[in-house]
Amino acid sequence: MTPATSKTLVSRVGTGVVVLLLACIFFSLGIWQLDRAAALKESLVIATTIDEKVVTLESIATTNSLLAPDAINRMVNVSGHYVTTFRAPGQVDGDGISDDWEVALLQVGTNKGVLVVRGLWSQRLLNPEISQSMQIDIQGQLRAAQSGDRTDNSQGVISRLDSAVIISATDLDLFDGYILASTEVHRGESLERTRPSAEKLRSRIPGFYWQHLSYVLIWWLMAAVVLYLPFYRRKVST
Repeated sequence: MTPATSKTLVSRVGTGVVVLLLACIFFSLGIWQLDRAAALKESLVIATTIDEKVVTLESIATTNSLLAPDAINRMVNVSGHYVTTFRAPGQVDGDGISDDWEVALLQVGTNKGVLVVRGLWSQRLLNPEISQSMQIDIQGQLRAAQSGDRTDNSQGVISRLDSAVIISATDLDLFDGYILASTEVHRGESLERTRPSAEKLRSRIPGFYWQHLSYVLIWWLMAAVVLYLPFYRRKVST
């Protein structure tokens, strides 16, 4: 074998290795994207499914600790009395309507507390007979704490729905997150007012299902192109 032939053979082998490596990378990226699409589809079902079975708050959550993933968006009931009220500006409901909400700190037992979204701030005077000594039975959806501020914290105003922003304002041990109340009952009598609907739940995986599938096709098409290129070059050269 002459040096020139040996050099050509090495070059072809090297080219073949590079081609196969690139094809494998593109094919693997397609598999990854396919898994991503499947995970997105599954997460959409999980994220948008709410367990309507009502459980007690303290059966799925504890104070001074983060909510467990399977506790988020559960329907809960809890009883206590309101000890203070806050205005939460710039909140958006499930219909995309922005408004200020009334949020109260509910004392549970002797030393625990949880934030409760009672309704619209503009309707805070609808139940003037409610005093801080009255026991209120709450039912609603347990939501994860908000991560982004809507405004600045100030006297009587909270920047977001998150018990962490009121730690310095109370001695109670607080539950993580907040309850979006659907009903409030005092001695069997329901307190009627407009209740904000829950913001639409979304998957934590970005993108759309068909978008991920289209990327799968693109990655695999690129793998096919890479494999075909050496044959195309040989065909053109002849």
